[in-house]
Amino acid sequence: MLELAGIIILGIVAQWVAWRFKLPAILPLILIGLLVGPIATLYTEDGSKLIEPIWNGKQGLFPGEGLYYFVSLAISIILFEGGLTLKRSEIYNVGPVITKLITVGTLVTFFGAGIAAHFIFDLSWQMSFLFSALVIVTGPTVITPILRNIPLKKDVSAILKWEGILIDPIGALVAVLVFEFISVGEGQAYTKTALIEFGKILLFGCTFGFTFAHALAFAIKRNYIPHYLLNVVSLSVVLLVFVESDIFAHESGLLAVVVMGMVMGNMNLPNIKELLYFKESLSVLLISILFILLAANINVSDMELIYNWNTIILFLVIVFLIRPLGVFLSTQGSGLKLNEKAFIGWVGPRGIVAAGIASLFGSKLMAKGEPGAEYITPLVFMIVLGTVLLNATTARLIAKWIGVFLDRSEGILIIGASRISRIIANYLMENKRHVVVIDNNETNIAKCKKMGLEAFAANIYSDTLTDNIELNDVGYLMALTGNSDINKYAIDKFKDQFGENGSFRLVDTDEMADPENNPKEGLFSHTDDFIKLSEAVRKYPAIHEIALNDKEHYDGLIEITKADDYIIPLFLKMPDGNLEIIPSFSKGFQSISKGYKLVYLGKQFETPEVKATSKTKVKASR
Repeated sequence: MLELAGIIILGIVAQWVAWRFKLPAILPLILIGLLVGPIATLYTEDGSKLIEPIWNGKQGLFPGEGLYYFVSLAISIILFEGGLTLKRSEIYNVGPVITKLITVGTLVTFFGAGIAAHFIFDLSWQMSFLFSALVIVTGPTVITPILRNIPLKKDVSAILKWEGILIDPIGALVAVLVFEFISVGEGQAYTKTALIEFGKILLFGCTFGFTFAHALAFAIKRNYIPHYLLNVVSLSVVLLVFVESDIFAHESGLLAVVVMGMVMGNMNLPNIKELLYFKESLSVLLISILFILLAANINVSDMELIYNWNTIILFLVIVFLIRPLGVFLSTQGSGLKLNEKAFIGWVGPRGIVAAGIASLFGSKLMAKGEPGAEYITPLVFMIVLGTVLLNATTARLIAKWIGVFLDRSEGILIIGASRISRIIANYLMENKRHVVVIDNNETNIAKCKKMGLEAFAANIYSDTLTDNIELNDVGYLMALTGNSDINKYAIDKFKDQFGENGSFRLVDTDEMADPENNPKEGLFSHTDDFIKLSEAVRKYPAIHEIALNDKEHYDGLIEITKADDYIIPLFLKMPDGNLEIIPSFSKGFQSISKGYKLVYLGKQFETPEVKATSKTKVKASR
């Protein structure tokens, strides 16, 4: 009981450490597992492990093959959750570079790493290609923490993010297929019998996954499952599919759950997000337990097996030859610069799925007596730990060195997707600014996307927003919701991460009535709150620009806006096209001359002088 409780406690501690220091969770998990496992034999009095996963007659958690059964079930849940994240629409829309990375790049890694493992370690072709299939996978759980605090060009961040998300289930599927092809052969992997057995695995795995996915989706849509049982019923169905498929065709269970997850992830299910959140939470717990167990199960003899120069050579070949080769072939003809290609080629940490499946497959093949199977687990763990450590410690330095690091974050995050936000965001986008709009209202987000804006649904009270690596170039924060409490909370929570150059929010009604205590983060005007902005947009849904002569001219126009509820100052446009947000007291602009423009929302100025120079720039659709 002490060992089991210790694993759970250490696992959660490792997850917290990873969150606190912005590291991939797999790094502290495996290191803890090694410390309480094989390394513990070097400092305990009796030379035993502090945590022994397999019962050895004196201590241990799982008797016989119990550990492998637990690992199999845990991996099935993790792979199902990975399958849920793979959307057909994402593959179609991510662009040619990412499509090539998960096709051409995967093939380069598969054949390149397989050939390298065969000649460097003299492994059989079957074992070599199983190893190469396992090191295909990167995964979002290792990419996101590394890139979270590196401000990069949006395209570079997006490519690395989507490669990790899409290649996770694809790499797992390739590894499962290679393992099953090896398993059915029993030393005769290319015989007619082996091919028939392999065909049965494909048939039953795909059939069970597809059928049960539709059955569960039907039950969810028809409300045959009460809401409070939805998550646990889904979990039990995943385990049922894994076990039943395995009974009909041995080793087809993992394929079945991957297919089931992919099919369900591409259905229009009403509770799919809630189901995904539950599976993510469960995966965190399972991963925490799983990788401490797997690392602890490694023996010193396994580590000594790869304690030689061949291991370093294989690592260098994969990191410095195969990964860059796959990236450069995949990015041929793209608009990426050489330094951007080089950075993508450098960042390729292997993930949780690779390490988990390697332990499972390596152990099963060793039990069957497959020659070379003892190398699979330690070699994959070496690649995982090595790439995570290398990228976690050097990615920021490399980004600065080769020139893909953004010295100044110019992107703008707008919280709230009301009509006001959409008009302002559209103007910013037309002026070549990277702007992202978030809201928890799906309808408003859909309207943003229809206008061509970058927008996504998000809850600012959750932590998912801080993990979004596509917001790494955001340096301005604008809270434009109709709820003053939400605006204030957004500023307090995100000003350090997204407000490097400035955090602003609309003033509320009370602050508007007390201009002497106007907040320093007040936005646009201390005489206009969300209600007044909404009324101005309702009557005059347009943004205008007016040329300025000097500071006195600017100050005079600002006084006019204070007296007219339908004219709202927004930005000061510089001669070079850069935009500066106008704070609520309109202070901070000391030198204004010809070439500057005042950008404002609502009704056009009516004076003859103003009318002659005013130009309508943007009109927003309703």
